[in-house]
Amino acid sequence: MLKKRRTYRRQKVCKFCMDKVLLVDFKDVKRLRNFVSDRGKIIPRRISGNCARHQRQLTVAIKRARSIALLSFAAELA
Repeated sequence: MLKKRRTYRRQKVCKFCMDKVLLVDFKDVKRLRNFVSDRGKIIPRRISGNCARHQRQLTVAIKRARSIALLSFAAELA
């Protein structure tokens, strides 16, 4: 009989909680760019590892940064 091996994944930790960030700022474009895919989509919480509170703040910050043209809406053409 074959035994199934259990794979243990390391639990993802919220990067904002680790840095003790209270509010996600829409002007911090370098940090926001890490949470946007190459296609221009916001990376979901289960992949990024953010907590619910910071993911909500992150979504609002990305949308605000897009509306004042700090971030692009679509993928960048190279």
